[in-house]
Amino acid sequence: MTRRSCAIYATGILCAHLLIVGIALVVAQVFQTMIYNRLKKELTLTEASRVFESWKNPPPPVYMEYYFFNVTNPEVFLAGGKAAVTQIGPYTYREYRPRENVTFLENGTKVYALNPKSFVFVPEKSRGNPEVDILRTVNIPAVAVMNELNSYSFLLRTFVSMWMNSIGVEIFMTRTVHEVLWGFKDPLLSKIHAMKPEVDEMFGLMWKKNGTDEGEFVFLTGERDYMEYGRIDTWNGLTEMSWWSSNQSNMINGTDGSVFHPLLSRKELLYIFAADLCRSIHLGYVEDVEVKGIPAYRFAPPHDVLQSPKENPTNAGFCVPAGDCLGTGVLKVSVCREGAPIVVSFPHFYQADAMYVNAVEGLSPNKEEHETYLDLNPTTGVPIRACKRAQLNIILNRVPGFPKTKHLNFTIFPIMFVNETATIDDDSATQMRTLLLIVTLVSNFPLLIVGMGAILLVVFVLLVCRSRQKKNEVKRIDFTEAFHSFTTAKDETAYTQVSDKPEVEPSENNHTNQPMRNGSYIAMSPVEAQKC
Repeated sequence: MTRRSCAIYATGILCAHLLIVGIALVVAQVFQTMIYNRLKKELTLTEASRVFESWKNPPPPVYMEYYFFNVTNPEVFLAGGKAAVTQIGPYTYREYRPRENVTFLENGTKVYALNPKSFVFVPEKSRGNPEVDILRTVNIPAVAVMNELNSYSFLLRTFVSMWMNSIGVEIFMTRTVHEVLWGFKDPLLSKIHAMKPEVDEMFGLMWKKNGTDEGEFVFLTGERDYMEYGRIDTWNGLTEMSWWSSNQSNMINGTDGSVFHPLLSRKELLYIFAADLCRSIHLGYVEDVEVKGIPAYRFAPPHDVLQSPKENPTNAGFCVPAGDCLGTGVLKVSVCREGAPIVVSFPHFYQADAMYVNAVEGLSPNKEEHETYLDLNPTTGVPIRACKRAQLNIILNRVPGFPKTKHLNFTIFPIMFVNETATIDDDSATQMRTLLLIVTLVSNFPLLIVGMGAILLVVFVLLVCRSRQKKNEVKRIDFTEAFHSFTTAKDETAYTQVSDKPEVEPSENNHTNQPMRNGSYIAMSPVEAQKC
């Protein structure tokens, strides 16, 4: 066997082995299963120190951008007209949210943690100075008092109205942005505090929220099932809430939005429990995106999250009392917030009924600026980019016994909205890209084997074809040479032509000249004549 033949046979054998092994690994998904099982094991709070530290002290910077709606025509609105507002801001604060008092429970299957948040003003990312900029907005303490007295007698409401007028309380107030956000001593609440000490005399949208937490959380670590990674087990000791009017609405579902289980699917719904909304919401897949070279799935709240119970009956449980429902795009949360009739929505009433947008001039909802979304890497479940947007509103309506409200039309009045953003930092992005590259190479290793087998198959076919071609050329050359040799031999060994005339060869022993018989001289050798 020639060296060429050995090479061809070796290529064929190697090609066959690679194809068989590669296809078997692809079908059995050995490497995919191995890497997925490893991910499931690595991405748990108890066994992955790096992931745990990232969960405990989130590295990406989180920024809170506060936008306020400044009322430009309060007199027109109080007279029954349409309010006009202008948006001011953002006033940006860096948010620090380390987890504290972290304690593992039940053999590492659960973890207890507090999540205090603190805020530091970032002037270079802000538009304006909150301690200088003046804001005219709804006097929320006054509205809260009127709302609280709505169930009392008309006589009492009239008396309180006269008392509020005597101390100069109006429906709208003018304060600095810093006061409205972080707190000020309200004159009305101060009077009430003197009579009822349990009532705080300070008011601010973020009063007592700088450096405080949203409650005690117990999370599942994913030790028993990776699909439970980061899911909330209890909040403030509760496995479900009691504010809403249905069991489904009172469920505490999902994570706190900072982590999700690995190996995400485009088809699944992700649940987040938002303590500031007093409920859980779900997010659905929107599109594939890329953040700093990292592939991600974008999830966002679908339209049915805040849909009217008329269109989505499952939301009827968020009507408190039962049957007292608002329209699409708004949620009354005063059931879990004592005082004013607070309503939450997306900024500028994005995805809400047009009547809420048209009730106030100066609103322009759009998806790019007002949509809430999460960009999650599907392999690890880690948030790559997050943007949480929510608007705080208050219900304004006429209250019998308070003459200043007699011309008011029912309006869900916008106060402010927040844009909470976070994007993975460069160092974490580099580590993530490296991890995903390793995962991709390992999980696609069987395909590489199949590819190499396919390449060798092509090489093998080419070698076989070339070998056959050369053999055919050799055969043609041999046939040509044989034919040429045969032709030459035929010419050289041809019979000599027999003469028509007898030839007489003189012989020393034959003195008589006798003619030779015809055919007595044949071919190359002379033959002696036979005597008869």
